[in-house]
Amino acid sequence: MRHGDKVKNLNRTASHRKAMLSNMASSLILNKRIETTLTKAKALRVYVEPLITRAKEGNNTTSLESMHNRRTVFSYLMNKEAVKELFSTVADKVGSRPGGYTRIIKLGTRQGDAAEVAIIELVDFNETFVKEGKKTAAKKTRRRGKGKGTETTETSESSTIETKE
Repeated sequence: MRHGDKVKNLNRTASHRKAMLSNMASSLILNKRIETTLTKAKALRVYVEPLITRAKEGNNTTSLESMHNRRTVFSYLMNKEAVKELFSTVADKVGSRPGGYTRIIKLGTRQGDAAEVAIIELVDFNETFVKEGKKTAAKKTRRRGKGKGTETTETSESSTIETKE
């Protein structure tokens, strides 16, 4: 019985699973997108997102805390190039994002063994989904205190009040 066991074992020993996730995380950081099975992608997301958070925090802290974060991430990845890429390019790109650094896209089933295949990618590095020069959407609030039927709309350029009836 596996009651309360949140680790996806992937039918591997602990050492094999650790090595596989480390290699997949390094590949994801260096290539920004990899294709794998859906279950491995879900396990990789849980593995790599805390590392990206550490890298993001490492750029905003003092040198000792930054060094500690680098060493901690290196103990998971075991790849100098991946750590360097993570702390420079990836951390700068996801600096303003509060979380959710990866996206999993299902591709269907594989021909040979009918395993569900998916692409896992870093969200901010896919130009198809990233909207360049995106303006902040108008913030709409409804308040009853200003009279019935009024709706206030704030935009990034100026603050205006529109009455809708």
